[in-house]
Parts: sequence; structure tokens; C-alpha cells
Amino acid sequence: MEENIQLPKNKAIFLDRDGVLNLERGDYTWRLSDFEVCPGVPEALAMLKKAGYYLIVVTNQAGVAKGIYSKSDVLACHEKLQRECGNLLDALYMAPGHPNFSESLARKPNSLMLEKAMARFNIDPAHSWLVGDKMRDVEAAFKVGVKSILVGEYPPTTHQWQAKDLLEAAHFITMEH
Repeated sequence: MEENIQLPKNKAIFLDRDGVLNLERGDYTWRLSDFEVCPGVPEALAMLKKAGYYLIVVTNQAGVAKGIYSKSDVLACHEKLQRECGNLLDALYMAPGHPNFSESLARKPNSLMLEKAMARFNIDPAHSWLVGDKMRDVEAAFKVGVKSILVGEYPPTTHQWQAKDLLEAAHFITMEH
């Protein structure tokens, strides 16, 4: 009889990009000169990494489908993000589609980016979190059974778990759970 060996499951923090990792400009952020890592992000990522989490970026980048910027522009921003955060990010997934131009199951609130990462890194959703600044991030997390923290300026009852920024969310995740 063949023995079925189960690998231990890993835990992850899924991170929205704009508004969580870098400053939300209210417009597309694709120029390196406009790409600013939010205060506290390198510290928050180091804290989460030390707690044993994979750090995985899941970002919608509709500006690619709209022809505003290219995938290489996005990748250049991701390289800057990695550099400024000590290369702590394990993977960066982007959904370059937009419903007006192309259908995409990857684009949040759909969950394909999370599903791909969960399969690749053997992630246990019950021990993982998503930190996002939009309800579509929360919806994507819910679809795959991942808990979520909504960051930003929202009324206190908008979501079960809320924080002002990634650093506050990281403290909550590492202290409470």
C-alpha cells in the first residue's frame, strides 16, 4: 500500500499593492517617480516574515489593458518595492485586465491570483490573511476562505477587521493570531 505523504501547509499574507504597500495617488501609479512605499511598510513586512508568513502581492493593474502603461512599467515598480522592502516579498501577482477591455478571473474581486499562489506555496487559507484597501480585496479573500483586514479611512463598522495601515494590521495579525 502506497503511503500518501502530506506536506505541512504554509501560511501567507496576501497584500494589495496600491493603498497598502505604496501611496494611493487616486490615479494609476506606474511611473517610478510616483511610486512611494508607504511609511511603516518595510517594518510591517519584516514583522510578518519573522512570524513565518509568505508575503504575496495580488494587484489589479487595469491600466495595462487600457493602454496607459505596460507590464514592464508595473514590473519596474515591483522591483523598486522589493528593493525598498529588503526583498522580503515571495511573489507578486498582477491582473492586467479590465472588464471594459478583457474578461479576467484573476482580477479582484475574483480570486484566481490567490488560488494560484495558494497552490504554488501550499497555503492554508485558515491561517492566512489578506490586507487590502478596497471591498473587492475583502471579497476575493472571502471566496477562498482567507481572513481579511481592510485598511484606510473607513467607518468603524465597514468590515470585521480594520486597521489604519499595514503596520497596524501586521501588529494585529502577529499579536492576536
